[in-house]
Amino acid sequence: MPLSSPAPPPAGDPVFTADFTSSEQWVAGRSWAYPGGGPVNPRDNKLDHLVADPAYSRSGTFRATRRRDGLWDAGLLTTEGSAEGFQVRTGDVLEARVRLPEETGAWPAIWTWRDGGQEVDVFEYHPDNPDLLELSNRVRGTYRYHRSPEIRPGGWVDLRTSFGMRSVVWWVDGRRVFSDGRGVGRSWHAYLIVNLSVCAGRYHPAPDPEAREMSFEVSGLRVFRNGG
Repeated sequence: MPLSSPAPPPAGDPVFTADFTSSEQWVAGRSWAYPGGGPVNPRDNKLDHLVADPAYSRSGTFRATRRRDGLWDAGLLTTEGSAEGFQVRTGDVLEARVRLPEETGAWPAIWTWRDGGQEVDVFEYHPDNPDLLELSNRVRGTYRYHRSPEIRPGGWVDLRTSFGMRSVVWWVDGRRVFSDGRGVGRSWHAYLIVNLSVCAGRYHPAPDPEAREMSFEVSGLRVFRNGG
């Protein structure tokens, strides 16, 4: 299948439809992807200070606001530790629609995590690279920087990722843009994370000094399962 081919429709009904207001599905403001579960992660060059305040994540708009100590209160939701404890598995397909942030220093992502790894990045974005999405399979060490004139600060993007055993495949706005040929293996499974981080300046510029708030939005997120 060529890289520019359109995404085939998923089979069956979703096994997971995100309800960001649900405390059964999602835990807010902490993640074991952060040292000690958070609230900060300076070793990853982040200014995040995770908060459980529903205004920062539960509406599907993930926000960050500047604190007096130089960090930023930031929204994060994860299925890890929730009552449902949903995990993505080998063969699953995730679909999401997101509005990209506009502010310098914003670092939104949808990704997976479990037991110190198992990370696949459905996307990462930095407005200083306005037309670029970062797509990564850190389980097997592959990635692609995907550029498109349709990708822009404040713009909406449709994302789709298939977590295949032998290949993870990404579609952006309905077009196949990367098949990594490595996959995640037969028994892979991991929790979902959706969050807005803030860059500290080592790899991407930190926020402008006058900036006080930033956000990105997820209007829908679903996971489909073969045979499910």
